[in-house]
Amino acid sequence: MDWESFLIPYEQCVEELKVKLRGIRKQFAKEKNHSPIEFVTGRVKPITSILEKMRRKDIPMDKMETDLQDIAGVRIVCQFVDDIFDIVQRLRNRKDFKIIEERDYIKNKKESGYRSYHLIISYPVETIHGYKEIIAEIQIRTLAMNFWAINEHSLNYKYEGQIPIKISERLKRAAEAAFKLDEEMAKIKDEIQEAQRVFHSYKQNK
Repeated sequence: MDWESFLIPYEQCVEELKVKLRGIRKQFAKEKNHSPIEFVTGRVKPITSILEKMRRKDIPMDKMETDLQDIAGVRIVCQFVDDIFDIVQRLRNRKDFKIIEERDYIKNKKESGYRSYHLIISYPVETIHGYKEIIAEIQIRTLAMNFWAINEHSLNYKYEGQIPIKISERLKRAAEAAFKLDEEMAKIKDEIQEAQRVFHSYKQNK
């Protein structure tokens, strides 16, 4: 298996998506409107992680490109929960890729407490060998959800997916606290956005 050649289209997919999604934020900033996007990150799954997930989910090599849907991954982080659904609707309306599955882990949180909105998309890339459809995952979450998820991921890595019960229970409580923070911030969203507009205006005129 020539992994380097195999992963090039996935790397291209991630880089193109990051440019396009960051462009949305830039357009909102240009028009001096609140951007539903705080920041965008992306990555191609490391080879060791690909092989481990295939082993864990019993995915054969000939099904990797279709059944392993997060080799290419992009994450959109927002300030508010409402922003997540704003972005989801904007992505549904785009013509440069096709959404093939949606997973709402905000209304239907995972047992661990994990919350996020996932889109599985089919994204076309042009390679030197021609046109190729890449399956990629877009995760959309708030800053609070992202903070929790990063720490949960680290603990999963440390304990090889078997987080001790006491820590797991604390994580669940932390997830609820993070979501409570999102709910409270939503109640003063207008005040926060007005304060941000004033601050940005001050910085530009200084």
